[in-house]
Amino acid sequence: MTTLASGGVVGIPAVNITIFAFFVVVTLIIALTAAGGNQTTTDYYAGGRAFSGRQNGIAIGGDYLSAASFLGIAGLIALHGYDGFLYSIGFLVGWLLVLLLVAAPLRNTGRYTTADVLDLRLRAVPVRAAAAVSTLTVSLFYLLAQMAGAGALVSLLLGVRSSAGQDITVAVVGLLMIFYVLVGGMKGTTWVQIVKATILAVGAAATTIWVLARAGFSLSGLLRHAAASSQAGSAVLGPGLLYGVNTVSKFNFISLSIALVLGTAGLPHVLMRLYTVPSASEARRSVVWTVWLVGLFYLFTLVLGYGAMWLVGGKQIESSPGAANSAVPLLAFRLGGTLLLGIVAAVAFATILAVVAGLTITASASFAHDVYAGVLRGGDAGPGEEVRVARVTAVVIGGVAVIGGIFAKDVDVAFLVALAFAVAASANLPSILYSLFWPRFTSRGALWSIYGGLISSVGLIIFSPVVSGSASAPGGAGPSLISDPHINFAFFPLDNPGIVSIPLAFFLGWLGSVTDKRPSDPARFARMQVRALTGIGAERGSQV
Repeated sequence: MTTLASGGVVGIPAVNITIFAFFVVVTLIIALTAAGGNQTTTDYYAGGRAFSGRQNGIAIGGDYLSAASFLGIAGLIALHGYDGFLYSIGFLVGWLLVLLLVAAPLRNTGRYTTADVLDLRLRAVPVRAAAAVSTLTVSLFYLLAQMAGAGALVSLLLGVRSSAGQDITVAVVGLLMIFYVLVGGMKGTTWVQIVKATILAVGAAATTIWVLARAGFSLSGLLRHAAASSQAGSAVLGPGLLYGVNTVSKFNFISLSIALVLGTAGLPHVLMRLYTVPSASEARRSVVWTVWLVGLFYLFTLVLGYGAMWLVGGKQIESSPGAANSAVPLLAFRLGGTLLLGIVAAVAFATILAVVAGLTITASASFAHDVYAGVLRGGDAGPGEEVRVARVTAVVIGGVAVIGGIFAKDVDVAFLVALAFAVAASANLPSILYSLFWPRFTSRGALWSIYGGLISSVGLIIFSPVVSGSASAPGGAGPSLISDPHINFAFFPLDNPGIVSIPLAFFLGWLGSVTDKRPSDPARFARMQVRALTGIGAERGSQV
């Protein structure tokens, strides 16, 4: 059955699943082959620090170009035009902050996790625990987005329309994710990311060229066709269709922009990859490679989004499983039939699997290294014991992610990722920057900043239209997670909390530090500065 009719199967399920399975098997073989030397914590968490800047940069790009980029952003552009592309701008600009402020210092100071950096500066067990809680929370938020994208994609390929069937697809993704992490560690995950990023870039480029060919290789022609196919007409080519409707939507855009630009430098799974290279210069080189890869890819999403608006149409996209998340697979089917659909969808699925594996290993490493070894065992856990705890934690996190993904499967993926960015920028970024650059930063400031940013961002999300009371959330996310319109406990009007929670977290970090009766140790900050700038002592552990 090869149909694009509303509610039908897209392509031939047997062909779809065959291509699908091929990509999964290949990536599993890569993970198994690369993971042979996972014996120590450095091997399991940081890939033995054996990757070059180019390799790691491509892997970070693969980690970053998740379902939110390939499915979510293109879908938002297909439905909302220019305002959907604003997500791409925020995601890309955030890398400049990583390059200029945190890439080299973090590689020089930390061993595996964000908590290591704070522990180097403050030497406080409660701070390490707080950083671990923050890392786990951000990772789970990000995992929800990837699981939602996976459920939508597989449901579209196999024609699964029932809620129970979509739940099963999310569960299958979770099981595969757990297997990647258990056998591959950071080495296996990184090589999967490198291969996946390369295939993703090639696939997106080929589809982009195909779309432009249909428009006579004229970008202006493509935009004219897209505007003519949209119910909104030429309004899709300018700002305001999504974020200029009213005052609330304008503030939504400001809040979203703050979260996207600042969130990248606080994402634990991105920061953890900076530790997989042998030096700070290679860490900076990694970010440069990532910027080029991510920037080029987001130009592709502009063409893919408007191409889907023109060749598929908004009504068809909104009526398909996953709504906006289905725009790119539907476009691939319109262009190249079942074969191109299967390849594009399989690449997207491999993208999701690799990203969730990276997120899971980050979260499990944070629990095993920071909570179990650093807090519960007081730094007295052996490497083998720590790795075993990390693997058990990966299974638990996978289960939680599956449950959360089932509830979030109908929400736009890019929107869910934006929430993760807001939590990361609120809970992680202030304490990282203060630790690296402010002499008066104290343990109280760190605790107030981390918990204040975490509680305020998550709390405002819970009491926003994202969770309850909205048939169609103003930020383009779709309906609230609680579908009953009579259940409404949303008092915060914005979809994204960044405009409130991020400045609040920075303020609490300052306030907690200046009111702390135990002032910061100037000598410790001086040693931290030397290590952050030179890398002296970086390979001798986390002591300063």
